[in-house]
Amino acid sequence: MEAKERILQKAHELFNKFGIRRVTMDEIASQIGMSKKTIYHSFKDKDELVDAVAADHISNNKCRCEADLLESENAIHQIFLTLDMVQEMLAQMNPSILWDLEKFHPITYKKFAEFRDKYLYKVVKENIEWGLKDGLYRADMDVDVITKLRLVTMFIPFNQDIFPSQSYSLAMVESETLEHFLYGMATAKAHKIIARYKQQRSK
Repeated sequence: MEAKERILQKAHELFNKFGIRRVTMDEIASQIGMSKKTIYHSFKDKDELVDAVAADHISNNKCRCEADLLESENAIHQIFLTLDMVQEMLAQMNPSILWDLEKFHPITYKKFAEFRDKYLYKVVKENIEWGLKDGLYRADMDVDVITKLRLVTMFIPFNQDIFPSQSYSLAMVESETLEHFLYGMATAKAHKIIARYKQQRSK
């Protein structure tokens, strides 16, 4: 593994575990047995490293979303596949990571916000339109409003005032939120499909 890839991998792991602010370049260097000088040869400062980690994370998320879409049998199945991905991702993530990103790395946060507001908006909107077309989602919804509502609720688990990490896990809150959202959209026809996928997941 090349030095740059090792640095990215370890930085991502440490940021997820401790949050971005608490992780220093010294700590990253120590964890991978590399001099800080070598790290600065690959990344000029922590801002550049954080930006690279975020870019890699966004790229991986896009690939996973596209793979899930190809695998999906219907709009509801796509949501369950997304839930698997999100729970896997959030299981290892420190809740402070988004706050740290917004507060201390605003340029990178702006790129993340663009990913959320454009790419994720498109993914959610197209899922809703798919479900409407197949009669799985209620026809009386405003697609734009519901899409934006989902984007907001997607990041509610990170709000420590509402869901402090000592009492709630990110993955659990996201699972409850997504299931509530899904049932809010579902038609009677969709309930049996939801129950089937829930049963499959429980196994």
